[in-house]
Amino acid sequence: MNQLQDLLNYSLIRTKHVENAAIISIEEKKVLASTFGFHVPPENALNLIYSFYKNLLQVRREGLYFKEKYYRCVRADEQSIYLHNPDGGLIVVKTKHSILVATYRVGMYASVCVEAVEKLADYLRQRGS
Repeated sequence: MNQLQDLLNYSLIRTKHVENAAIISIEEKKVLASTFGFHVPPENALNLIYSFYKNLLQVRREGLYFKEKYYRCVRADEQSIYLHNPDGGLIVVKTKHSILVATYRVGMYASVCVEAVEKLADYLRQRGS
């Protein structure tokens, strides 16, 4: 397991309110690390990156498809996108060089998931990542 996977597991999965998570490189446009069994298809990784740089207003209005599921937008700004559907939600946060994506399911607290992902993003920003 690499350091990024350790970060995902210890800072997100251990909260018990994050189902899956991944770190996507903005520059390389690929997944750098993900939690066990969480596969982010390349087209989904690109879509998340472009959501911040080209489609933020569209995401606010229309929501987003991720892994063949539709998510309605709850909040979207230049650094964070929060989305929800009947099965759970999707939290997407941008740092200088990466995009963090995390999912939660029904029964998990969205607020805990958001807080954990935002704290990890702050940590990565402080490190210049």
